[in-house]
Amino acid sequence: MPDRKTYHHGNLRQALVDATAALIEETGPLAFTLSEAARRAGVSPAAPYRHFKGREDLLEEVARQGFVDFGERLERAFDSGQPRPLTAFLRMGQAYLDFAAERPGHYMAMFESGVSIAGNADLSAASECAQRVLIEAAEVMAERLPPDRRPPARMVANHIWALSHGVVELFSRGKPGGRSPVSPSEMLESGAIIYLRGLGLIGE
Repeated sequence: MPDRKTYHHGNLRQALVDATAALIEETGPLAFTLSEAARRAGVSPAAPYRHFKGREDLLEEVARQGFVDFGERLERAFDSGQPRPLTAFLRMGQAYLDFAAERPGHYMAMFESGVSIAGNADLSAASECAQRVLIEAAEVMAERLPPDRRPPARMVANHIWALSHGVVELFSRGKPGGRSPVSPSEMLESGAIIYLRGLGLIGE
C-alpha cells in the first residue's frame, strides 16, 4: 500500500512538506491542493489529515521550515561579523539571494502565500528568529557610532530585508523586471552600501 511504503521509507509529515514545496515551486503558493500533495507523497487523499488540519496548516509548516533554514543561513553568513562587519553583512545579502534561488517553494510559502504568520506561534517564532539575526547584525554595524547616534537596529534590519526582497522579486527568479545592466547580487550589494553609508554606519 502507498501509505505503508511512505512510512517505511521516511516520515510522512516531512514527505508532505517536501511535496508541497515542490508543488509551490511549480504552480505557485495559491494553486497547490492537499490532494495533489498527497498524490506526490504517494499516499491517499485522506492521509495528510493525520498530520495537518488542512491546506493552510500544511502551507504554514512549509513556511516555518523555510524560516528556520533561512535564519540559519543568515547566521552562518554573518558569522558574528567576521572578519569585518561590513564583509559579513554583505554576505548575508548573498545568503538571502541564494536561499530564494535554491528553495523557491519555501520562499514563496514564506512571503507570497498570504499565510498568517502572527496566527501561528511556531511560524511567528521562526520568522522572528530570522529577523533577530538581521537585527543583531545591524547592532554590530552600528557599534562604530556613539550610542546616541545609532539608528534603531530593527529599522535597519527591516530596510535591508525589504531591499533584499525587492531585488528578489524584481530582478531574480526570471521576473519580468529583470532587465538590468548589473546582476542581482551587485544590485543588492550596492544598494546596501549606499543605505549604510547614508546612515553613517560605514565610511566613505
